[in-house]
Formats: sequence, structure tokens, C-alpha cells
Amino acid sequence: MQRVDGKLRELPTKTRRSNRTVPLPPRALYALAEHHRRLQERYGTPGRLWPPEGYVFGTRNGTPLEPRNLTRMWNELCADHGIRVVPLHGLRHTCVSLLLALGVHPRIVMEVVGHSAMEMSMNVYGHVCLEAQRIALDHLDEQLS
Repeated sequence: MQRVDGKLRELPTKTRRSNRTVPLPPRALYALAEHHRRLQERYGTPGRLWPPEGYVFGTRNGTPLEPRNLTRMWNELCADHGIRVVPLHGLRHTCVSLLLALGVHPRIVMEVVGHSAMEMSMNVYGHVCLEAQRIALDHLDEQLS
């Protein structure tokens, strides 16, 4: 969803590969199901599913969210919970970095986030935290002693 010539437009994805089923962890599936249940309870009517436009996150009318409003809502949510504000796209980087830190095979990480090349996942999205570096060096030190 992008604003083009002053209007919100649903544009095609960057690549054919982008149109895919996205795997989610159970807690994310649960949160989405709860979100849908609350929307249906609040806005739905018998025999009519909510949201009418099919967007998971939208306005109270079921229409797409303005991208700037989504960013504003995200920033407010971070502030309300005392979380450092990062751009929404930064969550993809976080996902890749956390999966790699958990020891998930890079090929699996690549598939989860939909990259076409492992280099993108490893070199652009995979950030190694200082703590992981310390643990690696401590392990090396143990092996050398």
C-alpha cells in the first residue's frame, strides 16, 4: 500500500516471489486471531465478515491504513511500552538477527523472510550483537586453554 498522486494505492509486490505464504510463530498467529476476533466483535455483523476490504490492519471502516498513520501508531506503541523506536522495516532485520543468533540455519532464515539469496539475509539483514561476539570469543578462549 503506497500513496501515489495523493491517493492510497495497492501496488504489485517487487517480485513474483514476494507473493507467498509467510510462516509465523504460534504466538504471532494467536495475536492475529485475537485481533481478528476483536474486530469481528466490534464491527462485524451476523453473516458479514470483518474487515470488508480484507486488510488485517485497517481503519475502523476496514479500509487500508495510511502508511504515515501506521508509522505514527508504531512510534506511539513503542513510547507507551518504553521500547526504543526503530523503523518498522527494522523488524525484518531484528527477525533475521534473532533467528541467526538462535542458531537457525541461514538457508531457513532466508526462506522465512523471503530473500532470494542467502547473501542478503547474512550480509544486509543479519546483524551480530556484541553479546554474541563475546560468547564466541569466550568459547574460543575456553578451547584454547
